Amino acid sequence: MHRRLLCISFAVIAASVAGCTTTGVSQTARTSEDEAAIRTLIVEMTEGFNKHDAKAATRMYTADADFVSVRGDAAIGGAQVEKGLATVLATRARDATLKTLDVKIRFIRPDVALAHVTNELSGLVNPDGQKLPAHREISIRVLVKDQGRWQVAAFHNTMIAPFR
Repeated sequence: MHRRLLCISFAVIAASVAGCTTTGVSQTARTSEDEAAIRTLIVEMTEGFNKHDAKAATRMYTADADFVSVRGDAAIGGAQVEKGLATVLATRARDATLKTLDVKIRFIRPDVALAHVTNELSGLVNPDGQKLPAHREISIRVLVKDQGRWQVAAFHNTMIAPFR
């Protein structure tokens, strides 16, 4: 009897460990896939900017996304973000390029992630048309997964050490 209980106990423990291991591997695989999808989305945002294509650079924003630019310009919703970026790309950023230097992603929940993205922006001009020096920016992007697709729900950008 004692031996039978011991065997059952080992079987239950083994099944529990196997279940945890399988769940852990599944969670890790899902997280890796989600992280890859988010990184791809960030690349698409950068490529859209560099092609001066506001639609391509903003198609991943939610309809009610919150946006704050490095200059403090604010917009609500993907359509407004696209409109604002189109204006910037047609004027002071007409020759600008963006280079992604670093991306850090942290999952808050399986369907919510934060991305800290460091970029270098060059080629901007001031209102007089003079080219400004390149500078680095860091943005925080809140991403949500809805119906299997990651989207930007919030974006806030700031200059790194602007007064040095």
